Amino acid sequence: MSKVLVVTTYGGPEGQRLIDREAPSPGPGEIAIEVRAAGVNPADWKRRQGAFGTSAALPVAMGLEASGVVTSVGEGVEGFAAGDEVLGSPARGLGAFAEHTVLAAGRSLAKPAEISFAAAATLPVAGTTAWDLTHQVDAEAGRTLLVLGAGGGVGRMVLQIAAARGLSVIGVASASKRGAIEAAGAAFVVSGDGAADRVRDHVPQGVDVLVDLVGGSALRALAPLVADPSGIVSAADASTAVELGGAGRRRSAGALGAITGLVRRGLVDPHVVAAYPLRDAGAAIAAVEAGHSGGKIVILP
Repeated sequence: MSKVLVVTTYGGPEGQRLIDREAPSPGPGEIAIEVRAAGVNPADWKRRQGAFGTSAALPVAMGLEASGVVTSVGEGVEGFAAGDEVLGSPARGLGAFAEHTVLAAGRSLAKPAEISFAAAATLPVAGTTAWDLTHQVDAEAGRTLLVLGAGGGVGRMVLQIAAARGLSVIGVASASKRGAIEAAGAAFVVSGDGAADRVRDHVPQGVDVLVDLVGGSALRALAPLVADPSGIVSAADASTAVELGGAGRRRSAGALGAITGLVRRGLVDPHVVAAYPLRDAGAAIAAVEAGHSGGKIVILP
């Protein structure tokens, strides 16, 4: 038997439970792995709450990104073999917060030796989100990119990717995140009332791109800083971004390979700040839900 964290009832953390299941076998186009690490994301607790719908039959396995070692491959899979170290996204809703799971081969990559299992497990969701947000709006080197919600795991990767592109970067976050944001090569602006005026102090001419990871009133307050509203892109509040003339995040096919390459070359550090054993997965999810981690949190089965 193999353990997996599941949602048994939609709502609060009392609906999470660690249960036993048979280690899943891969179907066509899939690879089975022994999980070495799994990234925790806001989408995990939002899914538990039912934010993405409640029609799925319970229990629902939790976790959206993982790294591990291949144990077997399904029909038609090429380029992977038992013993390979990989990273990717679980197939068929089988979850990443588990001792064993199955990945979709088409959404998986070989893990470079230079990248730890913990760091690799943050790339299929958080890393690709950061890559897509940073590249969705075409901006030449020297242009200015503003990140709202820059202090979290995705935000910090956005800062680093933008710096690697030669963009001038400003990060908006709480005061406690100042050191981390400046260490990523960005100018820091404290969030809250008056943030737009504080950004104008840095760039009176405004910014070219606004990457939003917060949404709502905070996004509305900073949107006028963008010279062309089409430069607004949001992973947190697509409807407001569209209303303001921008867009939600658009996924790109090559994002996983691209962000993995940047991490391998040392240009991006996912900044894993905490690792929890699978038995304490609830605490890991609670830490992400609290929103003050300042980096990525992973589960190590």
